[in-house]
Amino acid sequence: MTRATENIRKSLLRFETLLMFVLLAECAIFSRTGTNFATRANTFEVIKFSVEIGLLALVMTPVILTGGIDLSVGALLGLSAVLFGKLWRDAGMAWPLAALLTLGIGALAGSLNATLITLLRLPPLIVTLGTFSLFRGLAEAITRGVDNFTGFPADYLAFGQGYYGGVIPAQAPVFALAAVFIWLLVHRTTFGRSFRAIGFAPEGARYAGLPVARRVALVYVLSGLFSALAALIYVARVGQAKADAGTGYELLAITAVVLGGTSIFGGVGSVQGTLLGVAALAVLKNGLTLSDQPSELAGILTGTLLIAVLAGEALLAKLARPQSQPDNPNC
Repeated sequence: MTRATENIRKSLLRFETLLMFVLLAECAIFSRTGTNFATRANTFEVIKFSVEIGLLALVMTPVILTGGIDLSVGALLGLSAVLFGKLWRDAGMAWPLAALLTLGIGALAGSLNATLITLLRLPPLIVTLGTFSLFRGLAEAITRGVDNFTGFPADYLAFGQGYYGGVIPAQAPVFALAAVFIWLLVHRTTFGRSFRAIGFAPEGARYAGLPVARRVALVYVLSGLFSALAALIYVARVGQAKADAGTGYELLAITAVVLGGTSIFGGVGSVQGTLLGVAALAVLKNGLTLSDQPSELAGILTGTLLIAVLAGEALLAKLARPQSQPDNPNC
């Protein structure tokens, strides 16, 4: 086998290539079954309605690369949305100041996860499961389960409901900048390389002199910051802030990351894979809606897609493994 042929074979066996074929298959199917699916306007609508999940999935990528998990991002989105509404309406703050404080609160909430995980050495799954309940409970307590913040200024709502040139959703540039930032962080910095090393072997990374605790703390603080950013975009898009905002978003974000080829055990993954995972989920949901299919089908097919892609990952890993040489009978 020539080197060129081997390179082509390896590129075809890349996990992102498999997911790209899945995405193309979705587009081909829904173009035939969905009303107005294959239009430019619908493409931008898919982007518009997937930005919040996309932001959470992007920041979940470095978290999972380190071998961690953050189950609190959806609950923190809801808490951040409620706090933003309360700061703006009840505290009488201008919305830019309220938004800035909300981002700070999100980073502070992320630092709570970081402290418990890095200083007390508690398992990320248990810590973020606890803060998931804490953040959602605080949001319910602040609103008493019924308060709903509405009537936000038009210039703020434009960030979630407006369009540039009448076509590009106003939140799309924010998502693009966030994607570039996370991609550079993960793939073009020493921080990114250390995330993988920590995910592969945290004790080995410590012995190698890496500041494991500080790097892990960074990803959880970023997770809190991005959750608050997603909350601001969510509120601007729907025009209201309620305690149940972001319900189930953490599972969708984790699904997108794992679909994109990031190992749930850490050490392996890419931002471009995560973006493909987000696109696959967004196109699936949008296509089913335009095809007049029941909404429950989205969850069923998402689970099926996840299992199929994970099975495909295992198969690709086996195919990519060099074939063992047959035993020499003369030895």
